[in-house]
Amino acid sequence: MADDLLRETFEARLLHLELNRPDKRNALSSALRETIRARFAAAAGDDAVGAVLLSGAGDHFCAGFDLGEVAGSPDPAALFHEAGPYHHAVHTFPKPIVAAVRGAAVAGGFDLALMCDLRVAGTDAVFGQTQVRHGIPAAYELVAQVVGDTVARDLCLTGRTVDASEALRIGLVSRVCEPGDVLETARALAADLAERPGAADTKRRALTLQPDVFG
Repeated sequence: MADDLLRETFEARLLHLELNRPDKRNALSSALRETIRARFAAAAGDDAVGAVLLSGAGDHFCAGFDLGEVAGSPDPAALFHEAGPYHHAVHTFPKPIVAAVRGAAVAGGFDLALMCDLRVAGTDAVFGQTQVRHGIPAAYELVAQVVGDTVARDLCLTGRTVDASEALRIGLVSRVCEPGDVLETARALAADLAERPGAADTKRRALTLQPDVFG
């Protein structure tokens, strides 16, 4: 069932969404992408939701698009194009999103982390636009919004990965902690933002200044 792909809890204005495909490193199947899109679309207009915490079940945040679907598609480019509504729903979400990142956040999983406002990384976290090694274009504009042009070109042209310490140094993440502390550290941050009316106002102003690269 689609609901099994995305677990959710709600408490004190904080919506926690957990990608739930740990056996696939939480790869983004078309069903999971659609479930994420629908949930973010609903939460955008729900005044009870003040912020979102996004995490992955198991030891990884997200390994990107489901390669089984990509390999089995007669037109992989069309598959990525069809993901536009999912990208748009997350990237333009009008309230703060905090990502709790353990393990892999690569390819489309890196994009998902970048679409969040703040990222808390475990020391085991790895980030990268690794899809470029297989001829799939990187989300350069999205990466550049977070880390700037020079670093974005490096990551998007080479497809190299960065660990948590480098991610902190280049401004990709705002906090690094032990893997076992990632979720609670991110939860505390997101819970604080959920109770701050000014946080949503800041997010809305930020959205007016940055282009929607998936629009």
